[in-house]
Amino acid sequence: MSRWKRVLIVLGSVAAVFLAAVGGLFAWQWNGAGVSTVGQVRFDNELRVPPLAESTVEKDGTRVFSLRMQAGTTEFQQGLKTPTWGFNGSHLGPTLRAKRGEKVKVLVENTLDEASGVHWHGMHVPAKMDGGPHQEVAPGKTWTPQWKVDQPAATLWYHPHPHGKTEKHVQRGLAGMFLIDDARTASLKLPKRYGVDDLPVAVQDVAFDGADFDHGRRSFLQNTGFLGTRTMVNGTLDPYQVVGDELVRLRLLNASTARIYDFGFGDDRDFTLVGTDGGLLERPQTLKRVQLSPGERAEVVVRMRAGEKAVLRSFPQGNYGGGFEQRFAGGDDSFDVLELRAAAALRKSPKLPSVMGALEVPQEKDAARGRFFGLRMSGINGRKMDRGHVDETVVRGTAEVWTVRNEDGAPHNFHVHDVRFRVVLVDGKPPTGMLRGAKDTVYVPGGSTVKLAMRFEGPADPDTPYMYHCHLLYHEDQGMMGQFVVVEKGQKEGTPASGGHGGH
Repeated sequence: MSRWKRVLIVLGSVAAVFLAAVGGLFAWQWNGAGVSTVGQVRFDNELRVPPLAESTVEKDGTRVFSLRMQAGTTEFQQGLKTPTWGFNGSHLGPTLRAKRGEKVKVLVENTLDEASGVHWHGMHVPAKMDGGPHQEVAPGKTWTPQWKVDQPAATLWYHPHPHGKTEKHVQRGLAGMFLIDDARTASLKLPKRYGVDDLPVAVQDVAFDGADFDHGRRSFLQNTGFLGTRTMVNGTLDPYQVVGDELVRLRLLNASTARIYDFGFGDDRDFTLVGTDGGLLERPQTLKRVQLSPGERAEVVVRMRAGEKAVLRSFPQGNYGGGFEQRFAGGDDSFDVLELRAAAALRKSPKLPSVMGALEVPQEKDAARGRFFGLRMSGINGRKMDRGHVDETVVRGTAEVWTVRNEDGAPHNFHVHDVRFRVVLVDGKPPTGMLRGAKDTVYVPGGSTVKLAMRFEGPADPDTPYMYHCHLLYHEDQGMMGQFVVVEKGQKEGTPASGGHGGH
């Protein structure tokens, strides 16, 4: 008996040591998971404003842009050159701008050593021009999509969408904004001088390993994807912007691959939300916070006083589905993002309009049918992405209601290519804040359900699909993506090619 007692004592001691080690490791991970740059950012670099892309106009009125995907180096930190990718430069890309009703053509050239592509996020385009996984461009090849711009003025963006590699390609710097203008917006008294009182603000989180980007995952306890330890705006670390107007419009874009931000200002001032993914709201809203998951956009107007400074900040969030997810997926993190510095004397700005126009998205009552999408890391509705399989078939011209539920607790969002949708319900309740605007991407926290009304305008193409997916890009790359095709009434779906194309 004494021998067995000694064995049990030894085993108990080993177990106690093991549990203590595991507990200590978990505590270390928990305590080290939170990130905050509040009060630590020097704001000593002037914000880079991406140039407006040059274009030419053909005889038939088609506006032509050129985008070249290329490798290079960028000096984010003084004296240190980081290997990066960009469009028409070493990092990020120019801002493309076109008007509603214009025909657009983009000459896309791939000078990288691997296949990539360009997806027009938020744009209504034919499926063959969408730039998803079926339109990858091989190294040394070109692709020339063209379409007619037929949607309201909005802040869109472009980025690569190669199957299984989107996170890395966006992290390396392949992204840019695409702004659409229209006559209605031009007539409204909104800040609209690009780079002056109308600023693009593309926010990304980054980490550095010496001179190089650190693309690794921060903790083995989270499956969100890469989470950086600091932020940059338009590729600028520690940015400031001098402004000379009373009202400044910020076109906020969450261009991060996994991080969710809750934007506001360090002094907790009010700002005015005027637009979301799909364009202007019906009426401006006064808010203190606007939450953006990866891929979402918001247009906000902030009032400045002469000589003051205002810090755009991302605050901690409490809607990640649970304490564990909130801690390890970035919900407890906070960042000082951008400092606005008002000039000693400011130009007067006109009063913002009280009404901006109706949303061009359907109501729930317009829907011909409904569909359900369950989000899990294992896939959507239990299926991982398969480029050769059509998951859903929709009829051109019809409206539908899609119900999307986060079934596994990890933070997810949901992006649908080609369409803008109306958020009908959030966990059974009417939407508030930015969810009252036209959207193409929506955050779906753990355990939450959203209902979305959308219309499919086509054109019909049974053989070329659009995507729907989680826009946390690690999740997308792991297979949280499905495909749908638009067909004419009575037409059947075809068989999409399983791979991309080489260009020409």
